[in-house]
Amino acid sequence: MAAELNKFLTFTIEEENYGLPILRVKEIIGMMNITYVPKMPEFIKGVINLRGKIIPIMDLRLKFGIKERTYDDRTCIIVVELESSSGTRSTGLVVDTVSEVLAINKEDVEVPPISLGETDQEYITGIGKVKDKVVMLIEPQIMLSKDEKEMLQKV
Repeated sequence: MAAELNKFLTFTIEEENYGLPILRVKEIIGMMNITYVPKMPEFIKGVINLRGKIIPIMDLRLKFGIKERTYDDRTCIIVVELESSSGTRSTGLVVDTVSEVLAINKEDVEVPPISLGETDQEYITGIGKVKDKVVMLIEPQIMLSKDEKEMLQKV
């Protein structure tokens, strides 16, 4: 298990590369019909029924402040587990495309510059350098505020 600590599932949003710790990822699924839930933040697109389990869906483009786009055949949902004070909840993250699993050595990860350290970007835990690419490493557990996590528990 220790060998997986530096492995990341990489994906793209717009033209940028991002990575999630592989241990946070439960599964990757294609787009499904999303049922709208009223009075949710714009980035919460609604819920899906995945094998009898209701899972809230968050569009990472909108969460990151990037313009929304029409979903296509490359758009995927990455299912992760998020913990809150009321328990653990599977949550789907909509991304433009899923790329690959990369092993990124700790020596190839830099701390995000101070300019990225604003309150709403604390979830960027590092910047990985892989060959000629830069991969923004994100931690889904700290991507949402406490209130947003609690709200997802009620969906």
